Amino acid sequence: MFKLFKEPAADVKKIRNILLQFIKEKLQRAEGGEGANINGIYLYVNCNESERYLYESAVHAANPEKFRNEVQRIADDYAIQLPVSWKYEIAFTDKFPEQSYVATEIKTALFISTRKAGIINKKSCAYIRILGGNAEKEMYVLEPSKEKINIGREAKVQLNGGFVRKNSIAFTASGSMDINRCVSRQHAHIEWEPSSGSFLIFADEGGIPPHNKMNVHTAEGSFIKMQAIEVGHRLKEGDQVILGDKAVLEFTYSGSEI
Repeated sequence: MFKLFKEPAADVKKIRNILLQFIKEKLQRAEGGEGANINGIYLYVNCNESERYLYESAVHAANPEKFRNEVQRIADDYAIQLPVSWKYEIAFTDKFPEQSYVATEIKTALFISTRKAGIINKKSCAYIRILGGNAEKEMYVLEPSKEKINIGREAKVQLNGGFVRKNSIAFTASGSMDINRCVSRQHAHIEWEPSSGSFLIFADEGGIPPHNKMNVHTAEGSFIKMQAIEVGHRLKEGDQVILGDKAVLEFTYSGSEI
């Protein structure tokens, strides 16, 4: 008899732990460690009727504020500064929204609403301006695309296994070597996120410890250390990305020269 009660309890705890970890990872990816622009977190569950009681227990469906507090506690632990008024909602549904993140281990999906979504014209361009170091160009145009925009030293780099990496934003092998030397051949890349109409920058293997460093100094004055390749930073007007110690990129929506 006791075993029959212990198994569902274990399943509930497992679902809750996986779900909270999933939410934490997506919050970090959405805001790169910041959360001030997150309006709400919307959770969707698509499970069999026989499993519904497990998921309802896992998310405290009878007391949504309790689960919201657990998410808030994780956000606090990982320095994701959610605004006081952020919303949390849960729905049991037969179909996940197209723009949601779908979990692989459990039957849930997550949609993160931000203040920035829909503000930026999805057909507009952004620019990367080189403020420190020698690159092939002084300014690069970023356009909405499915293609990654690689950043590194030299335009073409031979990697292990015969793979050739093409750096669209390429620092030269000569010139200010004291600056350019700290830029890895596979330092970072930029991705376009259609759902929010914005660009995100990610560190690659050469831009995280134990290799060369990568940090972001935001226009608001925050200093963000990029320490994992899975967690990106949503680029905002005036953000400066420091590659190594002295190579500096500036993100802007204005294409005018300095």
